[in-house]
Amino acid sequence: MSPLPLFAAATAATAAPLTASGVATLLAVATIFTVLMTRRNAPVDLLFLAGVTLLALSGVTTFQDAFAGFASGPVLLIAALFAAAAGLRTTGALDWIGARLLGGARNEREALLRLLWVAPVSAVVLNTPLVAMLAPVVIEWCRKRNVSPSRLLMPLSYLTILGGVITVIGTSTTLVCNAQLAQLSGAMDAPPGVGEIGLFEITQVGLPLACLGAAYLIAAAPKRLPDRTDLLSDFGDRRREYLVEMIVQPSCPLIGQSVEQAGLRQLPGLFLVEIDRGEEVITPVAPSDLIASHDRMIFTGVVTTIADLERIPGLVPAADITYESQPAARTQRVLAEAVLSRTSPLIGRTVREANFRQRYNAAIVAVHRSGERLSEKIGMIRLQAGDTLLLQTNSSFVDAHRNNRDFFLVSQVGDSSARRHDRALVAGGLFLALIGWLIATALAGMGDGSPGWLRSASAPAAAIAVVVAMVAARCLTTSQARNAIDLQVLVTIAGAMGLGAALQSSGAAAWIAGGVVAGVQSLPIPEAAAPWVLLAAIYLLAMVLTEAITNVAVATIMIPLSVSVALAGGYSPRPYVIAVAVAASLSFATPIGYQTNLMVMGPGGYQPRDYLRLGGPLTLLLAGVAIVLIGLIWQF
Repeated sequence: MSPLPLFAAATAATAAPLTASGVATLLAVATIFTVLMTRRNAPVDLLFLAGVTLLALSGVTTFQDAFAGFASGPVLLIAALFAAAAGLRTTGALDWIGARLLGGARNEREALLRLLWVAPVSAVVLNTPLVAMLAPVVIEWCRKRNVSPSRLLMPLSYLTILGGVITVIGTSTTLVCNAQLAQLSGAMDAPPGVGEIGLFEITQVGLPLACLGAAYLIAAAPKRLPDRTDLLSDFGDRRREYLVEMIVQPSCPLIGQSVEQAGLRQLPGLFLVEIDRGEEVITPVAPSDLIASHDRMIFTGVVTTIADLERIPGLVPAADITYESQPAARTQRVLAEAVLSRTSPLIGRTVREANFRQRYNAAIVAVHRSGERLSEKIGMIRLQAGDTLLLQTNSSFVDAHRNNRDFFLVSQVGDSSARRHDRALVAGGLFLALIGWLIATALAGMGDGSPGWLRSASAPAAAIAVVVAMVAARCLTTSQARNAIDLQVLVTIAGAMGLGAALQSSGAAAWIAGGVVAGVQSLPIPEAAAPWVLLAAIYLLAMVLTEAITNVAVATIMIPLSVSVALAGGYSPRPYVIAVAVAASLSFATPIGYQTNLMVMGPGGYQPRDYLRLGGPLTLLLAGVAIVLIGLIWQF
């Protein structure tokens, strides 16, 4: 469609009646929102998929438009970013980032204050990769501090959204706005004020809004966020305690640090009982005691914190003398639990006599018996029926022995594989290269001075290439990359994009927009107030539609409409264009308005009303300030 017909189409939309297809689309959207608000455990992804499927089957939208989101750039980019973040996690790079970001935070409030730096970073880095990278860090900190992730994940998403409006490359919404404006400004008679938004032009309003939003989160988040304590049960079984012995290798970075500095007194459900150092036995262990090479550290703790110890480089279980210490070999091994049956040939033997490695290619790390942890040295424990063994084994152990009569039950401890620390720099370098590529392509897309190959580079293709490079460099395996992709998030986003396409193609969105604008123009208001009222209407309309559809769809619909409305009233389009760009970028009141809100919904255990409770007042507060600033900075 050429630029001039775009103007005409947008103007005509203000008077177009609502069609039957539009009614069906509005009913579908309303039904989905009603179910989400009233049914706590409603499957979000299935609801959106069912809604867009029904609209496609009824002919409201084409199948191509309904399901185009599954092959869209944003969805592919998010999928690749999930896998790339897994590469950072499996190599321990995320652990390092977490130690720098939240490691020193002693409580929830300090953690929230430390997250504030996310906003300025989000000004130059797209929101989605930031959340994909930092959400696991926040979840891990919450697990170690016994804090529900529902207390921090929503602020993480909101801070990235706030930072995204500081520059034009911080969010995909403003990039879509610029694409629309570039098409409109290509007309021979394009009016002034229709050109692309400059890199720092939006900063004049975006920076004050980001600061105000951050201040609001500090004050309101602790009071308005839910405390989903039931999520803590997902962190693992906290009842079974084991006594484990870990050896400090010469390469361990903890050597020379005190026990407190090493963070070994901060892991939940873990207690350092003693340190064996040759002829010397240190017990009780004081926080100021220093860690030395070849120390044998005796811990008592729950299984999930023992898995945390596994992730520390240079700290290995004293399972037996043939334990693999090479990084490549260690990553092939995981923690598993097995309950001995009455017919097991190990009954009555000590761990040392059992030759467990020769029998099962696994090593016994610790033993739990009848609700009690055993205090004897691991090799001297005499095994009994019903003992729960904590094993160091390969990933195929569970499948190989699931039906073995020697065990009542066999299960793997979640995410217990050791970190591939020797590949951390490679994974971090590849991820930084991806971030640099995304920034470079965003900058290249704003002008004509960059090489064509750079301006046309695809962000999803670059992200997929980085994941392939991580797999080739052995930063993660192909199965780890596949398992890292959250299909629920991807299906929900793709379904939301399909609904947005249906609202656009059926004319429902244009009908709503046209009705609001026509209503404003018919109000008995002074002439001087007309442009302000129209600006508020455009901003609020874009804001409401963003919460109901998606930011990209709203930017696509509202940019040409706002230009046509401004020209019809005899005003400069610039303030109205900026209003759409800002309003469509700041989505806080619903989970579907912005993809980062969807990304944290599952891990945070959030319901749609949680977003409304914290994000609703924030949305209204920023709307009032934004309308005033835009009207003062960009003249009508």
